[in-house]
Amino acid sequence: MSRTTPSRPLDVEALFPELANYRGTTTRLHPRPGRPEATDSSVGGPLLWPANEPWPVCTEPHSHARGRRPADIHRQRQILAAVWLREPNPGPTVEERQLLEELGRKHRVQDVAATDPLPLIGLAQLYRRDIADLPAGPDDCDLLQVFWCPFDAHGPTGHSMLLDLRWRRSWEVTEVQTSPPQPLVVGYEGYVPEPCVLHPEQVATYPFAGLLPEDVCARIDAWEEGLEEVAEQLADEATAAPVGYQYDLSIPPGWRVGGFASWHATDPSPMNCRTCAVPMHLLLTIDSTEWDGGSGSWKPLEEQDLPTYQSARPTQVTVGRWGELNIFACPEGPHHSHRWSIQ
Repeated sequence: MSRTTPSRPLDVEALFPELANYRGTTTRLHPRPGRPEATDSSVGGPLLWPANEPWPVCTEPHSHARGRRPADIHRQRQILAAVWLREPNPGPTVEERQLLEELGRKHRVQDVAATDPLPLIGLAQLYRRDIADLPAGPDDCDLLQVFWCPFDAHGPTGHSMLLDLRWRRSWEVTEVQTSPPQPLVVGYEGYVPEPCVLHPEQVATYPFAGLLPEDVCARIDAWEEGLEEVAEQLADEATAAPVGYQYDLSIPPGWRVGGFASWHATDPSPMNCRTCAVPMHLLLTIDSTEWDGGSGSWKPLEEQDLPTYQSARPTQVTVGRWGELNIFACPEGPHHSHRWSIQ
């Protein structure tokens, strides 16, 4: 079933005509639980990885001998999803609580050194044929595959994530690796995705307000302040929250490809290629939720009747403190190193 973004509450270009010059597109991926195959674009599904090619591993030295088992994480999620749908008495039984507690335990893997290679988790793969805003890869590559390490133990602080993005030509893969290596334990359950099929949808998008010309940004701020004042004067339980540029009219929430990055948690930061200094473009956004209380206007038409707690977190991926990960790519050199920012 396709997913359809509702029309925006207001025509932002009618309010601010100059925004027409900044309009772009982004492809909402709309991941939903399913059984993807290696030939599908997916989150958490099997990857089209050659049987004769080594699986990506983390080689940075760090402790990875203690954590939760991925199978336990998947099982715990399945149980929780089922018990909260149970009628007429939702919630776990005493026996289920005991099982959930057992599944939540951390385990130690014996004889694992910090310098031992750690298999990365295959997070997602995206085919250009499916994703309108996915740029061309280097050397005619048509498939982007995303991996990450399941431990926050990298970078100068020793507490950052590690990403590994690979491009490949899908038609060259003749034999697929069906049982790739997996980490025995993970440091954070938010790194473990649930298998999801994608329902790509291209929508219009506009830049983060702080990156627009100062006069346009000031007019947007004044307009929003006016709406907030009216809402305060009419405040009652039936009054809907006022429409906002950030959460209703410009940048959609959820997993998406292309478009503009949101900088709602920090000030905008220049993302220039470290190889050629060219300003980088947003490649992929990995979000902890598909929508929330502040961005509910983006909830697909087909899912309007679903409660948020059942439908807003299909991938079960959590970025940082329930944020989003923006990955940037160089438009001049797709093979140049990527950069990223957490919001």
